[in-house]
Amino acid sequence: MTREEFNQFCASLTATTYVMQWGSSDVWKVGGKMFAVWSGSSNGITFKVEKVDFEVLQEMPGLRPAPYLASRGMTWIQHYEAPGLEDELLQQALMDSHRIVASGLSQKKQRELGL
Repeated sequence: MTREEFNQFCASLTATTYVMQWGSSDVWKVGGKMFAVWSGSSNGITFKVEKVDFEVLQEMPGLRPAPYLASRGMTWIQHYEAPGLEDELLQQALMDSHRIVASGLSQKKQRELGL
C-alpha cells in the first residue's frame, strides 16, 4: 500500500479527519482520537488492534509492536516492511482500528458522527 493509497483509504472511512503531525506523519482520527498513522520517517503504517490480535500480529514478519505506543502497554501494531500484510488485510486492519477507536467514544459523540 502506498502512502497515497493509505490516505485515500482512511479518508473513505466514516467521520475521519486528517492532520500531519510529528514533522511528516499522516495521522488519521475519528472523533479526535487517532486510529492510523503513516510514519513519514519509516514509511510504516501504525494501527490499533484488539489484544488477542496484538499477540498474533507482533510475531508476523514485517510487523512489530508500534514503537512508543506499544511500549506504554497500548495494543498498536506497525507494518514496517515486507512481507507484512497484503493490502486487503491491511485495509481490514485499518477498518478494525477505526471501529475499535470509534467504539471507545461516548454514545453521544458516536451519534453526532453518524457511527
